[in-house]
Amino acid sequence: MRDPNQPAGRSVYQLAMGREFGLLQPELQDYFSLAAGNNDGGARVGIGTGVFDVAGCPRRSLRPLLRLASLDRSLFPEYGRHVPFRIENRPGTDPQGRPYLTAVRTLQFGGVTRIMEDTTWREHAGGAGARSGRLVGSLGRSGLIRTGLDCSAGQDGRMRLVSRGTALAAGRLRVPLPRLLDAAAFTEQWWDTAAGLFRIRTKVLQRQFGTVLEYKGAFEYRLEPAAPTPPPPSG
Repeated sequence: MRDPNQPAGRSVYQLAMGREFGLLQPELQDYFSLAAGNNDGGARVGIGTGVFDVAGCPRRSLRPLLRLASLDRSLFPEYGRHVPFRIENRPGTDPQGRPYLTAVRTLQFGGVTRIMEDTTWREHAGGAGARSGRLVGSLGRSGLIRTGLDCSAGQDGRMRLVSRGTALAAGRLRVPLPRLLDAAAFTEQWWDTAAGLFRIRTKVLQRQFGTVLEYKGAFEYRLEPAAPTPPPPSG
C-alpha cells in the first residue's frame, strides 16, 4: 500500500526541503526534481558529462584503504587533475512507494576507470510544504556505509549538502562509527550562467586526517529515456 505522505512525482530533495526548494536556482530545481513518475509518466535517467579539475584522495597514506573501498564502488584511491567523468541519476520508488535516487559516477584516471555510487532516500515523513525529513545516503553497491544528509539553499540559490553521522548498516541494524573515525562530506552545486554548465565541489573531511577525498568541476546535463531499475534494499 502506498504511503499517503509520499506525494507522487516529487523527488527526495523536494520532499526534504519543502518550500525552501523554491529558493534554488531554476536550473538546480530542474536538476534536483528528477523523480519516478514526474516526467509525463515515462521513466527517465539524468546523464551528466564533464571534467573534474581535481578528483581523488590527496593523502597517499590513505590510498591503500580506499583501494579496498573501491571494490564496493564507495570511494577510490586515485588522485588526478582534468579527470573526465559521467554521472547517471536514476530515480525510483520502493515497494512502499517511497522515492529514492541512485547516482552512479564513472571517473577516468588515464587507463583506470573508477565507479562511485550512492542511493538517497527520505528518512521520515512530515508535514506538507515545510521541511519534511532528513535524507539518508547509502554508499557503494552493498549499502554498508550510511550517512545522514542535510540539504539547504544558499543565499545565492546554490544547493548545499552536508553529510554527517556515518554508520555501518546491515538490514535494519545500524552501528554508528565513533566520532574519532567519522567523516563529514560537504557539497555545493550551482548553475554557471556564463559558462552554461553545472558546477560542483565536494570535500570529505575526517577528524584525524583532514581531507580524505575531494572533487570539483563542471558538467553538462540532460534527461534520457530509461528502463526502470529494481529498488535498493530497504532499511
